[in-house]
Order: sequence, then C-alpha cells, then structure tokens
Amino acid sequence: MPRLDTQQSPMAPYHIRQYQDSDHKKVLDLFTRGMEEHIPATFRHVLMLPRTILLFLGLPLAMVLVSGSWLLATVCIFSLLLVLRLLARQPWKEYVAKCLRTDMADITKSYLSVCGSGFWVAESGNQVVGIVGGLPVKDPPVGRKHLELLHLSVSSQHRGQGIAKALIRTVLQFARDQGYSDVVLETSVLQRGAETLYLSMGFRRTGQYFMSVFWRLMNILTIQLKYSLSSA
Repeated sequence: MPRLDTQQSPMAPYHIRQYQDSDHKKVLDLFTRGMEEHIPATFRHVLMLPRTILLFLGLPLAMVLVSGSWLLATVCIFSLLLVLRLLARQPWKEYVAKCLRTDMADITKSYLSVCGSGFWVAESGNQVVGIVGGLPVKDPPVGRKHLELLHLSVSSQHRGQGIAKALIRTVLQFARDQGYSDVVLETSVLQRGAETLYLSMGFRRTGQYFMSVFWRLMNILTIQLKYSLSSA
C-alpha cells in the first residue's frame, strides 16, 4: 500500500495511507474516544446557559422554602448535576452508536467500494493515530460536485504535529483528483479548535442549524463549512 504523505515531527514520524481492514478496531477506538472527548465541553456549555443557572438558583431555593431542609436542597443540586452530565453524554453516545451501525460498521464497503470516496489513516510507530473519510454528497447544488469530509480525529497524544492538517490535505487532494468542485463538512460550536483549523486552511462558513430538538434546547449550533476547489 503506497504511503500518501510522510512527515517528521519532533516527537515521531508519521505517514498517511489508505485504510485497511486490519485497522478496523483501532479506527473505531480512535473514533469513539474522539467523540467522547466532547462530553466535558458539552457539560460545561450546558452549565453556563442562563436557563441552567436560573434552574440551579431557583429549584434549591424552592425546595428550602417548601421543606425547610438545606440537605434536601443540596441533594437536589447534586441530582441536577448528574442529570445534566447524563444529558451531555447522550447525543455523543447516540452519534457514535449510529455511525457504528452505518458507515463505520464496514469501512471498506462504505468508503473504499464506493466510487469517488475514500478513508485514510495516519500511522506513527505502527499505531493508527489519526483518521479521516470522504463520501460524495447526494443531491449537491446544480452544477456542483461535493465531497463530504467525515470523522477527522487525531489521538490526544499526537496532536500538535500537523497530522490533522495532513489528513485534511489528503482529502482535498483526493477531491481535486476526482473532479470534485467543493469539499464540505459539518462541525459544532463546541469544537472551536476544529473550526479554527478548517478556517485557517481555507474553508469558509456557509450556514448553521440545530441538529435536533436537544441541540436547540442546549443552544448548540451545527456549523457548515466549505472549501471551493474551483477557486482554490
């Protein structure tokens, strides 16, 4: 299997190559860990919402006024924290479960057996330390051909070495070679580092929306980004 990109870093060399079936378990582990890393940020975001602050102030006070028990009020606060923590976990867990049932269940079938799609891994020291995929978008705008960048993730121990940029460049070059006009992707306002990286590489915002009722209640926007190859 040819190596697509090889770089030396102060820590360890890495190279980008096409996904192989033997990578499956490592890729799923990396993908799952990457998604679960967003749970603490989601929890902090929910805690800082005005409606949450009002809830934490009002509900314990109501409990004290009704029952006269500060102990009950304290239990109420801890119970609220537990519920909010579970709520912050749920959408990420559901997203991982959905992907493991669909495109990530059989990566070779989903990405390598489909014309105009691909899946790549970054390897360092015989370990998979980064992943990214690309699938053609169904029903793109008239006259355009879109490739969607999916599942970009780099292990926490190997960040800061340019691996994410190398994976993105791999997708962009693949898109050029396949005659795509644009590379598109979605991220969330919670993933500020990812958005900053994409913008620094030439992507631009094209829209935003709430992915579900839960995201609307939690005021978490999904951000749409696009890289136009025809004008790059």
